[in-house]
Amino acid sequence: MYWNNKFFYPKSSKSIINGSRHYSVNEENLPSVTTILKATQSQEKIAKLAEWKDRVGHEQAEIIKQEAGSRGSSMHVYLEKYLRGKLNLDLLGDNSREKMMADQIIENGLKNKLSEVWGCEAILYYPGKYAGAADCIGVYENRETIIDFKQSNKPKKDEWIEDYYLQCAAYALAHNIVHGSNITQAVILLCTKDQMFQRFIAQGEKLKDFQNQFLEKVEQFYLHRRTN
Repeated sequence: MYWNNKFFYPKSSKSIINGSRHYSVNEENLPSVTTILKATQSQEKIAKLAEWKDRVGHEQAEIIKQEAGSRGSSMHVYLEKYLRGKLNLDLLGDNSREKMMADQIIENGLKNKLSEVWGCEAILYYPGKYAGAADCIGVYENRETIIDFKQSNKPKKDEWIEDYYLQCAAYALAHNIVHGSNITQAVILLCTKDQMFQRFIAQGEKLKDFQNQFLEKVEQFYLHRRTN
């Protein structure tokens, strides 16, 4: 694995506009990919989330959400250090859950598969539409690829992670539009808190389909904004 700084990824500042995360890129305030996904989620998904909160209790649901967010952030820090070659000897004795989760992703999902890194936590944007930060961009198993790292309380099924695919599809589309790349693959590397590793892949027509779905959500997002 080696770094190839073939693309320039812009700096960005984050802000909250009308309660939603935006990125300031090239003098544009663009909604984040996750903001668009949240604003356009189906009524069925909203209802299922409400049912879960009622089942576990709203206070406990918030605790679970905060713990997952903290665990995911820490895991991402370890993975970023690995990609940047900074996972040094000081961390070898670190047996935290987040470090062990990151190790599972490194050993099973990255080693001998990721040959070239273009960017890590890189700001991507589609002019006039949206922006976000991609976990990793590069060449994975000989394909130009967007890679996303996820943590979970429990194992996932492919049909449960539509939003993960949509997020990666949005990043791939933005990268291709702005940088003229040919990203045709999205790879999601997931580890549960019990250290079960999973890999999900969308490539070719499957990825294009998710890109089209996301663009529909973008139009829905802006239509709602104009009419409210």
